[in-house]
Amino acid sequence: MKTFDLDRHVAGWRGPLFAALLTLVAGLPSLLLMPPLDRDESRFAQATAQMLESHDYVDIRFQDEPRWKKPVGIYWLQAAAVSLTSDVEDREIAPYRIPSLLGAMLAAWAVAWAGAALFGSRVGFLGGAIMGTTFLLSSEAGIAKTDAMLCGATTLAMAALARIYMATRAGERPVRLHKFLFWAGLGLSILIKGPIGFLVIALAVIALSIWDRNIKWLGRLGWGWGLPLVALMVGPWAIAITIATDGGFWREAIGGDLAPKIAGAHESHSGFPGMYLLLAPLLFFPSTLLLPAAVSTGWSRRAEPAIRFLVCWLVPGWLMFELAPTKLWHYTLPTFGALALLAAAALARPIGKVSRITGAVLAVFAAVLVIGITIYGLTVYGTSTAQTWAAVTVVTTLAAAAIGAFLLLNKAPVAALILSLAFGIVGHASLAGTIRQLRPLAIAPQLERTLEAADLHPRQGRMPGPVAITGFHEPSFVFLTGRDTELTDAQGAAEALAEGRPAIVEAHDADAFRAAAGRLGVSGRAVGVVNGHNYSSGDDVSLTVYAPPPRTAAVPEASGQ
Repeated sequence: MKTFDLDRHVAGWRGPLFAALLTLVAGLPSLLLMPPLDRDESRFAQATAQMLESHDYVDIRFQDEPRWKKPVGIYWLQAAAVSLTSDVEDREIAPYRIPSLLGAMLAAWAVAWAGAALFGSRVGFLGGAIMGTTFLLSSEAGIAKTDAMLCGATTLAMAALARIYMATRAGERPVRLHKFLFWAGLGLSILIKGPIGFLVIALAVIALSIWDRNIKWLGRLGWGWGLPLVALMVGPWAIAITIATDGGFWREAIGGDLAPKIAGAHESHSGFPGMYLLLAPLLFFPSTLLLPAAVSTGWSRRAEPAIRFLVCWLVPGWLMFELAPTKLWHYTLPTFGALALLAAAALARPIGKVSRITGAVLAVFAAVLVIGITIYGLTVYGTSTAQTWAAVTVVTTLAAAAIGAFLLLNKAPVAALILSLAFGIVGHASLAGTIRQLRPLAIAPQLERTLEAADLHPRQGRMPGPVAITGFHEPSFVFLTGRDTELTDAQGAAEALAEGRPAIVEAHDADAFRAAAGRLGVSGRAVGVVNGHNYSSGDDVSLTVYAPPPRTAAVPEASGQ
């Protein structure tokens, strides 16, 4: 009986392709199942929708407010995805998420491609598979914002740089295509999220040059045409946005967004140094069992050029994010490619007892966290339809950790990884299904369905818009109901009814709304109530949807004889 030959099946182009396809399988459930999320995702999606509606692809806006925090790259990619697969009028969130899924697939492909040059096809494929199935990347793959594509662009640049570095170490001339991919990845990362990808790349280059005491290899990067390529990618839009906003974009992006994140905890997104280290077992799941082996490999084999490159990719960038006052869970994602390859490289040699025991404990710990989050969500916000999804999440997550830990402790690390990945992918998919069924958290979709059931949605064309809403001023509702949605107070909601438009009133505004409606001599008809929990603000809300009073036709006066 023939045994399965992994090396033969992942040789050449197949390893990176299979890693990308595995990432597709891991990320697709989140893309398809999750409702529009508050707040960042819906802001990105709504700004893209307004680009498509206005045909202004330079100035980025959310409703009438400038959105000058990030460059235009992700909006262009989302606009292209929506144009190719959907219509902007449909307001389906899935098309806006396609660039994120492609970015995650690019990251996994690049890790496998780099790993093949550093360690061989087998380790490269396993590294790409680890990267593409981490809970962090497969979650970001289903969210319509910058981070998965930033990871893909930065990882592509670092993968190309790895091949250039190894070629120069071997005394060979770097391939022109590799240099092109390096500069293209750098340019794309800047167009997606400004300096973040550049900083990860620059810190790795500086650390590697200092460690090697050699900067000559940097002369082989193709600076003469690489820098103009980056300028060609970024420059036209940079000039256009400067002219269109009279420099306002740069003042807001640098002075209003980047500088506050460096100076302190911006928008209450604070954290302590070491936070990402504590989060790593959860965010790297289901490959958590290999984290200690990855760290051990980075230290014990640091004299090897390939390992040294990965350490210089991982450590300086990770420290930068740890030391920054503003912290969000996904910030370290551009460094995960190095961590994935260190974990895969550890499989090529026997893993020590301490790393095996520690890895098993961390895997179980991460699984307990995922299970705890699932049970908490089901208990507090769940419905009967969520129970099946949650049960699958609990069973498969526990299996990923328990079976992986058992095999790792019994010196079968490759089998442990493969089974952990298989159960982990199912666990992540069922977790997305569980979250979808936590209806109290999906307030905007419930409001949209209530409007549609009462023939009040502006998209239906039976009632003049826009909808006026108090209290729940979240971007997800704006995305679902359109740019002109009126985020207002009790007086504004009463005036909307007087104008023949629908109004949605939060319970805290009910008395003021009734008083304002009485002053205006207007009464609305309640057609539905949506109760839920606004996870962005942490508040429970109760929203009543009102239909305006029917318009009465004027009766013509009888003419005298």
